[in-house]
Amino acid sequence: QVQLQESGPGLVKPSQTLSLTCTVSGGSISANYYYWSWIRQFPGKGLEWMGAVEYSGHTYYNPSRVSRTSISRDTTKNQFTLQHSNVTPEDTAVYYCARDPRHYNGRYPDYWGQGNQVPVSS
Repeated sequence: QVQLQESGPGLVKPSQTLSLTCTVSGGSISANYYYWSWIRQFPGKGLEWMGAVEYSGHTYYNPSRVSRTSISRDTTKNQFTLQHSNVTPEDTAVYYCARDPRHYNGRYPDYWGQGNQVPVSS
């Protein structure tokens, strides 16, 4: 059974960098051919895919977010990390990590983390 667990700060101030880590157990993030995504949900709205790192380490980004988003991985810890810079209150959302066995865009996830609520406020 694959499990994903997000960890990160409870509150981020405007202009800071939001940093979240997803720790994966029950499966390797280097295993063919999985994609590991960051997806967020704004209050009262739908899901937005932010980006992903695939089994090879290659990264993919939502074109509308790429200028402020960076995704990396640590295979020794079986973790991948999201960094989203220069945040504003509009970045307040629940942030999820997820595994997708079909595509890098996070449309077909089979496992999700429990979600990490991140308010952006001064």
